[in-house]
Amino acid sequence: MLSFLSRDRLQPFRPRLLSALQGYDRGRFLADLGAGLTVGIVALPLAMAFAIASGVKPEAGLFTAIIAGFLISALGGSNVQIGGPAGAFIVIVYGIVERYGLANLLIATSLAGLLLFLMGWLKLGALVRYIPVSIVIGFTNGIAVLIGLSQLKDLLGLQVAKMPGDFFSQIATLARHLDSVNPWAVAIGLACLVLVVVWPKSYTMPVGPLTWRDKFRRHAAQVPGTVIALAGATAVAQLLSLPVETIGSKFGGIPQSLPAFELPEFTWATAKQLVIPTITIALLGAIESLLCARVADNMAEIPRHDPNQELMAQGVANFVTPFFGGIPATGTIARTVTNVRAGGRTPVAGMLHALTLLVIVLVAAPLAQHVPLAALAGILLFVAWNMGEWREFARLRQFLLPYRTVLVGTFVLTVVFDLTVAVEMGLLAACGFFIYRMGTLFSVTHVPREGLPPGNEVFELFGSLFFGAVGKIEALPEQVPEGTRTVVLEMHRLVSMDTSGLDALEQLHTALKGRGIALVLASVNPQPLGLIQRSGFAAELGAEAIIPGVEAL
Repeated sequence: MLSFLSRDRLQPFRPRLLSALQGYDRGRFLADLGAGLTVGIVALPLAMAFAIASGVKPEAGLFTAIIAGFLISALGGSNVQIGGPAGAFIVIVYGIVERYGLANLLIATSLAGLLLFLMGWLKLGALVRYIPVSIVIGFTNGIAVLIGLSQLKDLLGLQVAKMPGDFFSQIATLARHLDSVNPWAVAIGLACLVLVVVWPKSYTMPVGPLTWRDKFRRHAAQVPGTVIALAGATAVAQLLSLPVETIGSKFGGIPQSLPAFELPEFTWATAKQLVIPTITIALLGAIESLLCARVADNMAEIPRHDPNQELMAQGVANFVTPFFGGIPATGTIARTVTNVRAGGRTPVAGMLHALTLLVIVLVAAPLAQHVPLAALAGILLFVAWNMGEWREFARLRQFLLPYRTVLVGTFVLTVVFDLTVAVEMGLLAACGFFIYRMGTLFSVTHVPREGLPPGNEVFELFGSLFFGAVGKIEALPEQVPEGTRTVVLEMHRLVSMDTSGLDALEQLHTALKGRGIALVLASVNPQPLGLIQRSGFAAELGAEAIIPGVEAL
C-alpha cells in the first residue's frame, strides 16, 4: 500500500494555468476577454434553465457557473474547458432532491468532489476512457429523453405543483393535466425553440460583395441565439402582459449578491445513505468532463489536456460550490465549443466567463424575474436534442448484437430506472460480452506435422487462455489419438494466460500423465512463461518439457 502511494505514483497538483501564463501577452488577453464575455452571455440562460429543471432555484445554477466555473478553469488540466452546471446532471440532481432533499444533495456533491479529487490524485483519469462508447451513447441519449420530458410541463404551461422523478409517473402526470394547457406558454416555448434552431451559429465570409443577408448573418452569428430567444420572450411577455409563469412568480426572483458561506448539517448516518448518489455524481462528472476535454483537444491547436489534473480541479470545484448553495458541476461541451470558436486559448477565458456572470448577477439580477419558464423550456428542448446522438440508433444494424444490446439496454435502463443502474448493468453486459468474445477467439487446433518422431501430436494454441476459455483445454484429452506418447502445445500465438488458464494446463498434464502421455510446451511467450515458472509448474514438467520450438523435438 505504501509503495502504491509513493510520490512518483501520485499526480502532482499543477494547474494548466501556470504554463499557459508563460509568455502571456496583451493579444492573448484580448482574445480570452472576447471569448470569456461571449461564453458568459451564453452560460446565463443555460445556468438558470439547468437549475430550474433540476428542481432547485435558478440562482443555484448561476452560483455554480460562477464559482465552479472559475475554479475549474483556474485549477484544471485543460486550456479551454468551461465548467458549470450541465444538462447531463438534470435528471440526477432532480432525483436526489426529490428522494433525499436539497441539503443532502449539497452533502453528496461535496463528497463527490472529494472522490473526484482522489481519482485524479491517484492517476485514475485514464480509467474513465475504458468505459465502452456504447454505454456513453446509451446513457447520454437516455438523459436527453428525460430532459426533454421534464420540460413539457413548462412548455405546455401545465398547472402541476411538482413533477415526480420517474419516467412513467411523469408521463401519467402530464396526461392527467393536459386540460390545463396554456396556449401562450406553448407559443412562447415553441417560438424560442424555433429561434434557437434557425439562429445563425457561425458565419463564413463568401466570395464577392456582401448582400444584406450576409451582413445580417455575420452580425447575428456573434450573438448567441439563446440570449436573443430569452430576451425576446421576456420582452413580449412583459409588453403584452401574457398570463405565463415566470421566474419571479415561481421563485421570487434572483438575489443580487452571492450567498454567504454555509456548512450543511453533516452526520455519518446521512453520509452512509448518500453513497450511491455520491458515486453517481462523481462518475458522471468524470465522464462528462473528460469527454468534453477530448472534444476540445480536437478543435483547437492547444496542448492536450491532463485528465488527472482535470479531475482534481473538478473535485475542488464540486467540494467548494455546495457551501455557497451550488449544485454539481462538470465540463460543458456547448460552452467549451463556444469558447474555442470565440478565440479562447487559455484558462483565463474560462475565468473571465465566470466573472462576466458575476457582474451580470450583481447588476441585472432583478430583470431575471420576468423571464418566462416556457422560454427556458424551449431552450432546454434544443439542448436535449443536441445532447443526444440519435443517428446511432439508425446505425445499430451495422453493428453486432453485443454492441446493440449494451447501447439499447443502457438507454432503456437510464430512462426507466436511473443512470447508476444503467451504467452498472451496461458495464456488466459489456464485460460479459467481452469475456464471451475473447473466449470464442481462443482456439486449440490439432496440427499434423511431418518429420516428427512417431507418437508426437502437436496442438496449436491461439489467443488468450483465461477463465472464459479453459473449457477448450479441458476438452483437449478427448482429441488425443490412441498411441500418442507426447502432446506438444505450440504456444507462439498464445499472447497471455491467467491463473485459471495455468490451472487448466496443470489439469491437462495430470490427465495426460494418467494415460502415460508426456506434455511438452513449445515457443512459449514471456507472459505465460513467467507465470508457469513462478507457479512451479515448469519444475513439475521438467526442463526438457519446455522447448524453444517444435523443431527441437
